Amino acid sequence: MRLLAALLAGGAVVVQMAFPFTDGGTLLLTVASVVLLSGAAVVHAAASRGVRAAVVLVAVAGGGGLVAEAVGVRTGVPFGDYAYSGTLGWEVLGVPALVPMAWTMMAWPALLVARWLVSRAVPGGSPVAVALLGAWTLTAWDVFLDPQMVDLGHWTWEDPTPGLPGVDGIPLTNFAGWLLVSLAMVAVLDRLVPEGEGRAAVRDAVPFAVYLWTYSSSVLAHAVFFGRPPVALVGAVVMGLVAVPLAITWARSRSRSAPTRVPERVGR
Repeated sequence: MRLLAALLAGGAVVVQMAFPFTDGGTLLLTVASVVLLSGAAVVHAAASRGVRAAVVLVAVAGGGGLVAEAVGVRTGVPFGDYAYSGTLGWEVLGVPALVPMAWTMMAWPALLVARWLVSRAVPGGSPVAVALLGAWTLTAWDVFLDPQMVDLGHWTWEDPTPGLPGVDGIPLTNFAGWLLVSLAMVAVLDRLVPEGEGRAAVRDAVPFAVYLWTYSSSVLAHAVFFGRPPVALVGAVVMGLVAVPLAITWARSRSRSAPTRVPERVGR
């Protein structure tokens, strides 16, 4: 099942590589990318923590994301006033079905990345630190996501100001709402999903790789293909606060665990 998760994630990478050559992605490519990555997250959760963990992930991230978005489009709370344009396909409660799947596909890496980094900074870990860092880890991704989706016309904001410097068209209320929802989501997941057995550097390689790929590809896409260099710069800093330490600590952990080859003796 871990191999299947890796294959699904790899398929999503191939699909996403076509985005820059289709003016940001067609509906078919977007659907394929989200379905593959959310599938990879659920399969990896089941493979590494058991079927119950996969069910919890879908219920908390998918269900929680759906509820937050359904409330958001009707009331403007907690993200601000926005509306979907109907271009993302089938909808549930006024929310495209792809949206809760997108929450699922990134909430899982956010939880595991936060646990990984906190465990290296706080002996014994800290649920509060995991929730806070996980909220930032998940919200940072939206610095890249929201501008891309707005530019493609998938949703619009009634009042996009004030916003982050360089991230035009997206109000600060959106990111505040993401932080709030992500904080609750990661805190519940952290409480209900077990740590899992085996070395995290190997066990959680797929979600770690997904997060790092999302970071690096998003920086490149906005800087070169999507015409949003300021978003690339801001996102590189905001998401990089998590992605760079993850890349460094993960690489060091894997290098320390690599078997040392003893050279063969020649002669007597």
